[in-house]
Amino acid sequence: LVVWAYRPVVPIPDYAHVDELYLDPADRRSIPLRRDRQPFTWRNAFLAIDRVLHAHERLPWKPLRDFSLKECERWIIEHQEADGTWGVIQPPSVYSLIALRAHGYSMDHPVMQKGLNGFLGDFALRRGNTFSVQPCLSPVWDTALAVTGLREAGVPADDEALVQAGRWLLAHEVQSLGDWALTVPGIEPGGFPFEFSNELYPDTDDTAEVLIALRLLDLRGKDGPFHRSKVWLRAMQSTNGGWGAFDRDNDDEFVSRIPFADFGATFDPPTEDVTAHILEAFALDGTPPSDEMMDRALDYLWDTQEPDGSWWGRWGVNYLYGLGAAVPALVAAGVDPADPRLRRAVRWLEHHQQPDGGWGESCATYEDPSLRGQGPSTASQTAWALLALLAVEPPDHPATVRGIDYLVRTQTDDGEWIEPHFTGTGFPRDFMLKYHLYSNYWPLWALGRYRRLRDGNPIHLPETDPLG
Repeated sequence: LVVWAYRPVVPIPDYAHVDELYLDPADRRSIPLRRDRQPFTWRNAFLAIDRVLHAHERLPWKPLRDFSLKECERWIIEHQEADGTWGVIQPPSVYSLIALRAHGYSMDHPVMQKGLNGFLGDFALRRGNTFSVQPCLSPVWDTALAVTGLREAGVPADDEALVQAGRWLLAHEVQSLGDWALTVPGIEPGGFPFEFSNELYPDTDDTAEVLIALRLLDLRGKDGPFHRSKVWLRAMQSTNGGWGAFDRDNDDEFVSRIPFADFGATFDPPTEDVTAHILEAFALDGTPPSDEMMDRALDYLWDTQEPDGSWWGRWGVNYLYGLGAAVPALVAAGVDPADPRLRRAVRWLEHHQQPDGGWGESCATYEDPSLRGQGPSTASQTAWALLALLAVEPPDHPATVRGIDYLVRTQTDDGEWIEPHFTGTGFPRDFMLKYHLYSNYWPLWALGRYRRLRDGNPIHLPETDPLG
């Protein structure tokens, strides 16, 4: 809003133009948004409002403009994180700096300096003579998943490296009220963020994975954060039984219907993968399926299962990720592996296994769901499929054996897997993410669980004792 109010113009060099986006580079005319053929639609209503606002822009007197800009300025300043960024992700950080600069902040203002330092520290990548920008960092997420993967592979709960990782996770518990508290008043802060320093926006998905990791570590001092996180997660459950990542009941698509809102992720509805991770975290901690929260979460997952047996993936590509999260969670929550709905999921995995024994899926599935389960095999997506199969089938199931063989064959001599494809999702159809550790800790997790089941051990590692 601030940037649009000022509409700053900055000259750019010739080499930075984007003429390649035009069919005719000489044609720079504004292309108007088209109305729907039906007369009464939200799109047409917003376009009509837009015309009225354009007329208002031409008025010499705008009594609320200064007040609105000051309120926007106040909100931006209040939401700057300790590291100088906004939300500890790149897009809002960049726009906040542009907005403040347009509003009159000098480049040497402390807020601007702090923001620029945060941008350079978190998002800027310098390689030789090149300068590029990454969208975010994922240390809490990666640490939690790496801890679980290493424990699944047999690393002891009191291993010094894992204990240090656990202490690091505990140090990143959120202890401040954020925007989430607007819909969940009266709840003590808790939970964990995705990034290094994000006090205002803990997310439910990271919190669930941190809980799963912490229960596997011989680590004192974890009971307080563990309890607070569980209370916070319970409060964040949406009305339909699922969980969004950052908010409760943030599922109104009204804003996304604005025709000039060209960034698709304008709200945070409950999703299958996040709900599955939280369900699994509570199930592993001993919460029975008869618990009202668990019962509602189970209903949500069954309601969102696709007719072919898969689940959509919000934060990972795509149906392999959703299914790989849902099936282990449902079994952990007490669902019989022989349940017909789980058998449909198994048949889907069997049908989509690649000739090389692995599984793969393209980011294009967000545009065209008919492509689900199709694509070059990757280590991370193969691991997700294997974790689902291992939850419902014996370890000698033919599809499982072929998947394990794929991982063993494709591991490099130094122990890693090469994965050029993007298997993480930032915002579907807007931008995708490449997690550089996905190709290592997910396969390690799957191989470790396979070995343990093959040797006749239970599927789930026992919780370390005590929680103290």
